[in-house]
Amino acid sequence: MTPTDDPAADGGVVGALEEHLLGEAPHLTQVQVAARAGVPLETANALWHLLGFAHVPDDTVAFTDADVRALELASALVRLGVLSEERQEGLVRTWGRSFARLADWQVALLADVAREQGADPTEGLLAISDEVLPLVEQLQSYAWRRHLLSAGGRLLAEASSGSAAPLAVCFVDIVGYTSRSRTLSDRELVAWLEAFETAVLEIAVDRGGRIIKNIGDELLLVADSPHVMADIALELTARGADPDDPFPAVRAGVAYGEVVTRLGDVFGPVVNIAARLTSVARPSSVLVDLGAYEVLSGRSGLADDDHPTGAAGAADGGSSYRFKRLRRVSVKGYSRLKVWSLQESPLQRRN
Repeated sequence: MTPTDDPAADGGVVGALEEHLLGEAPHLTQVQVAARAGVPLETANALWHLLGFAHVPDDTVAFTDADVRALELASALVRLGVLSEERQEGLVRTWGRSFARLADWQVALLADVAREQGADPTEGLLAISDEVLPLVEQLQSYAWRRHLLSAGGRLLAEASSGSAAPLAVCFVDIVGYTSRSRTLSDRELVAWLEAFETAVLEIAVDRGGRIIKNIGDELLLVADSPHVMADIALELTARGADPDDPFPAVRAGVAYGEVVTRLGDVFGPVVNIAARLTSVARPSSVLVDLGAYEVLSGRSGLADDDHPTGAAGAADGGSSYRFKRLRRVSVKGYSRLKVWSLQESPLQRRN
């Protein structure tokens, strides 16, 4: 019987990993944790659930001094007004979801490394965690602080605009995802989606955009400038249309206007319009709304019903893009949207 076939052995490894990661073996119940932190038991239970952890009976020994400290820190943030009753659920849920996803990826990565070293993943995970996890933890802290700096800079730049600020929003959707996913194993599907997201991230960051989140086979991106977002969307669709590039075929919808940002997510009609445009876009095409069109073309789109198409150059205010005015589209929540198909101009393509 191998170690992974023996439940007792697995339990021993899990216990050792638990002690290693938490700093000590569990020796406290949730009742004791709440009492030591000076926090009502109901508050302790609520925090545990909001972080995304499973329910633990109040008298089960499953906690350590680290949990006491975490509860004390959360209570301090409440006293400082950072985690007000209005904010704490959304903020802590954001933490829980983000760290749960990150942990799943990291454990799978460490297990793969253990296999590559010829070790059993169950026992190898414990062996390499001692050396690897401190490095990962430091790198995570560094990346978090750099992103804080970036987010803080954006907030200061947008301070005069209040809670809503103009942003270019884009949804990128994989074409033929359902049929492709049926041909892949779970492991292959995850690897394919991760490769897709990594490629999009590289293109977006290089040009000044950022990914907000992934929704299955779809990614939501934002940028401060419609020109930046247009270049990102055109690059993504061009790569997807290249038969020699493993990047999947995609379609994109771009909208520009006032967007509300909260807890790292974006909300508002502009986001909804970008999503709706993506749903009606043809494979390898980019559709833009009125707000994006006016900035990109330098023209007003409010009175151009007699000009169904646009061309690069003087007709579009010297734009480096080509536009084709499409028939108005009616989608869920929006009737008769003005829509343009976006392409690079021949001059831009040569450059």
